[in-house]
Amino acid sequence: MLQLQVTNSPFNQEQVELLNRLLPTLTESQQVWLTGYMFARQAVAGTPSAEAVVQAISETPNLEEMVSVSHVPAASREVTILFGSQTGNCQRLATGMARKLEEQGMHVTLAAMNKYKTNGLKKVENLLLVVSTHGEGEPPDNARALHEFLYSKRAPQFDNLFFSVLALGDTSYEFFCQTGKDFDQRLEELGGKRLSPRVDCDLDYDEPVAQWSARVISALNERLNGGSTAAAAVQAPAPESSAVQSAYSRTNPFKAEVLENLNLNGRGSDRETRHLELSLEGSDLQYEPGDSLGIYPENHPELVDAIIHELNFNPEEIVPVNKNNEQGSLRDALLKHYEITALTKPLLTQAAELTANPALHELLAPGNEQALKEYASGRDLLDLVQDFGPWQADASRFVTILRKLPARLYSIASSFKANEDEVHLTIRAVRYEAHGRDRYGVCSIHCADRIQPGDSLPIYIQQNPNFKLPSNSDAPIIMIGPGTGVAPFRSFLEEREELGAEGKSWLFYGDRHFVTDFLYQTDWQRMLKDGVLTKLDVAFSRDTQEKVYVQQRVLENSKELYAWLQEGAHVYICGDEKHMAHDVHSALLTVIQQEGSLSAEEAAAYLNDMQEQQRYQRDVY
Repeated sequence: MLQLQVTNSPFNQEQVELLNRLLPTLTESQQVWLTGYMFARQAVAGTPSAEAVVQAISETPNLEEMVSVSHVPAASREVTILFGSQTGNCQRLATGMARKLEEQGMHVTLAAMNKYKTNGLKKVENLLLVVSTHGEGEPPDNARALHEFLYSKRAPQFDNLFFSVLALGDTSYEFFCQTGKDFDQRLEELGGKRLSPRVDCDLDYDEPVAQWSARVISALNERLNGGSTAAAAVQAPAPESSAVQSAYSRTNPFKAEVLENLNLNGRGSDRETRHLELSLEGSDLQYEPGDSLGIYPENHPELVDAIIHELNFNPEEIVPVNKNNEQGSLRDALLKHYEITALTKPLLTQAAELTANPALHELLAPGNEQALKEYASGRDLLDLVQDFGPWQADASRFVTILRKLPARLYSIASSFKANEDEVHLTIRAVRYEAHGRDRYGVCSIHCADRIQPGDSLPIYIQQNPNFKLPSNSDAPIIMIGPGTGVAPFRSFLEEREELGAEGKSWLFYGDRHFVTDFLYQTDWQRMLKDGVLTKLDVAFSRDTQEKVYVQQRVLENSKELYAWLQEGAHVYICGDEKHMAHDVHSALLTVIQQEGSLSAEEAAAYLNDMQEQQRYQRDVY
C-alpha cells in the first residue's frame, strides 16, 4: 500500500499519520465510496480534513460486507421522491436528488406531495420525502393532503417500504422541522424501515443536504447492487435554473446596485414602507412573477458594538467567519456573517457551556420549556450576554456558537419583461420596543436607514413554482394582498400588461389609512384606467369607527366572487399567515358554501380541488 510522504503531499505530519493508518485498511469498494464522499464534501464545504474522513468512514456501513451480493435482498430500482414546499426550496432539492439517482441508474418518480395519488404509496418500495415546515409546525400547503392521509385510518401498512426524510426548517421557531419529524415517525409506525436517518436542516442547509444525499445513495446502492457505486457522484444541490443560467445564486450572491429607495407612505403615517429598485445588469439573473428575492443584510452597527463592549472583546480580533475557516475581524463577523437578533434553544444550550451562571442552566432544565420560550421571545444576543455572564470564552470560541446570518426573502414587486435588468421590492421597516429596549428588523432597517442609491446589496433569486400566474392568460385572477402582501400582484399585473393578457383581474387591498398607507395607489389607478386591472376593492382598517379588513370585502362581494370562481378564476393570497391568510381562507369557504349551496365539507373539498388544480395559491409568512 502506498505510504504518503510529507515532502511531496499537501498534508501535515498528523494528517499523514492518520491517512497511513486508514488507507491500508480500505477495500476497493470502500475506496470508491470515499472518492464520492470527498467529492460531495468539497462541492459544498471545501476539502474535508483527514479526521472528518475517518469519522465519515466510521459512521458508514461496512462496504466490504456490501459487495457480498448474497447478503443483499432483491430490491427495486424504482425510487419515489415526494416534496412538500411552500417557497420552492424543497422542490429544487428534490429535483437535484432525482437527477443524481438517475445518474446512478435508478428509475425516479418525482412529484409534489399533493400531486401523487396516495393509493399508489402501498406499492412503493423506496420513498424519499423532502419537506419544509410552515407556520406553527404545520405542513406546507402542498403537503397537507398527504400528511392528513398518513394520519388517517385509511393509511396502509408499509411492510415493504424503505424511506428517508429530509426536513427543512428554522431553529428560531418552536416547532423546528416538525412536518419532517411527523412524516418520519408516522412512516415508521406504519411499518416502514429507514434507508437512512432523517436529517433536520436549519437555514444554512447545503452541507447537511449533501451528507443526507450521500448516505441515501449509499444505502440504496447497498440494497440494490452491493454498494459498488455508492455515492460516487453525489454533488451539492444544483443551482436554480433559468432561461439563461446565471453564475449567481444563494451561495454566490450578486452585488446589486441600488437605483432607487423611496418611502411609499405619506406624511403623518406611523408606518414606513420602502420601494427599492435594484440593478441586475451584468448578472444574467432573471425571474418570473411570484418569485422572491433574497437579500443578505447587515446587522445594526449599534447592536454589534454593544455586544462587543459588553463582552470586553477587541473588535479587531481575528475570528472565523464561516465553516470554511475563513477569517475576519470580530466586528465584521458580527456585522455581516452571524445572526445576533434571534435566540434559539440550540444557541442557548451551547451558550450554557461558556458560563457557570446557574440561571441559564436552570432555564434550560427539563420542565422549563415555557419559561425558555418566554425568555427567547423578543430578546437578542445582547440580552443573553448581559443576563448570563460572566463568560468563559475568548472571541474566537464565542462566535462558534452563533449560526450564519440568513438571507431575508421578499416577494418581487416587478415584472422582468416590463423592467429588464431591474428588480423591485416592497419592504416595511420593522421597529418596536421590547423588554425595555428598541428593536429593529435586521434587513428592513438596513435597507431603510443605511442603504442609499449607489450602494449595493448581495442578492439572489429564489424561484417559487408554487405561486405562478395561470398559463392561460385569458383566465381570470383574484389577488388578495394587504400591506406589503400586495407586492407580487404588482408583478402579476405588470406581466399581464406586457403580455396583453385578456383575462379579468380583481385586487383586494387593505392597510390602515387611505391617505397615507395606500401603497402603489397611482399604479392601481392607471391599471384600472387602462383595463389591466378589472376591479379593485380596498379596506382601510383605521379610517372607520369599526375596523374593516380584506376578508370582509371578500364576503361583501360573495356573489360576484363565486361567479368568477365558476368561470375558472385563480385565487392568490399573499401576506401574514397567522391572521390574514387564515381569515381570508375562512371567508372563501363561507362564500363557496353560501353561494354554491354546499355543505361545509363540500366547500372544503371545492377549495381543495382548486388547490390541486393550482387555482388556489398562497405566498404566506
